[in-house]
Amino acid sequence: QVQLVESGGGLVQPGGSLRLSCAASGLFVRFNDMSWYRQAPGKERELVASFSSTRRPNYDDFVKGRFTISRDNVKNTIYLQMNSLKPEDTGVYYCNTVGRAFTWGQGTQVTVSS
Repeated sequence: QVQLVESGGGLVQPGGSLRLSCAASGLFVRFNDMSWYRQAPGKERELVASFSSTRRPNYDDFVKGRFTISRDNVKNTIYLQMNSLKPEDTGVYYCNTVGRAFTWGQGTQVTVSS
């Protein structure tokens, strides 16, 4: 049983930064392919950032150059550093594997607005 808890969201002005955290607990964590997703209001969840099979980060085009995914294997935690935030980045951010193998957590709300 894997539990995912996202945190670090909040309200930020355009151009600002946030750092999201995802803590994973359980004995069967598939940590090597843990990824970040987001869901904007009225839209489906979309992949934001992930680690490839070679452990190198991959980013969707709409966040490339602005977001950075990282992980702490000791703490079973992944992070998403978000810089140069735009209003269109607004949404609920979730973590999961690239295959969406685990039950979704509650997510953390990110709101980018003036």
